[in-house]
Amino acid sequence: MVGVLEEGQLVSCTVKNIVGTTVFVDIENNGEGTIITSEVAPGRIRNLRDYVVPNKKLVCKVLRISSNHLDLSLRRVTSKEKSEFLEKQQLEKNSIAILKVAVKDEEIINEIKKRGAYGFITLAREDESVLKILQKEDAEKLKKILSEKKEKEKEVKKEFKLVCLKPNGLIIIKKILNYPNIKYLAASKYSMVVKAKDFKKANHEADRIINEIESNAKKECCEFSLK
Repeated sequence: MVGVLEEGQLVSCTVKNIVGTTVFVDIENNGEGTIITSEVAPGRIRNLRDYVVPNKKLVCKVLRISSNHLDLSLRRVTSKEKSEFLEKQQLEKNSIAILKVAVKDEEIINEIKKRGAYGFITLAREDESVLKILQKEDAEKLKKILSEKKEKEKEVKKEFKLVCLKPNGLIIIKKILNYPNIKYLAASKYSMVVKAKDFKKANHEADRIINEIESNAKKECCEFSLK
């Protein structure tokens, strides 16, 4: 149902077909929507099928909701937003899979899904009292699964380019990149990996470091660009 969505919200969808300059998509659990050419990608598009083809999976942003129709945008979704959305989606799917192994009652699973399966599993790791909504046998089974399946650290990777043309440029770059999680790739290109138990925390820390590097690069008149 379209009513459960809001303007500005990200949605997962699949390209159904392309008619003229309009892309028709199936929105996961929310009917259909359309993307006009100007919302597919910035600039002039010569061939729409260079960007979208039938059955391609997309992450779009809800622009407008009118009656039972959704206008979507592909170009307004940033790479950061897409990455975070897909990460959350995968975490939710993994959490639902865990619930289905432990819990027999489908109605309880559906109720947990409405509130957020990942949030429930995360809370259950820290506070077993939330398992009271489950039958005793199911609760014990879920506790056992969670104790055996330790949550993996989330990883955020950033790539960037840093160039300093000063005579002591190498020394300046080493000073700017004084972080243990940065590696040299090639031709003034570097990569950085930040790990944390929570994806948001990892992403926040990665952004913080990148902002510091960019700020220090400007102070030293170095060229910085994020991939």
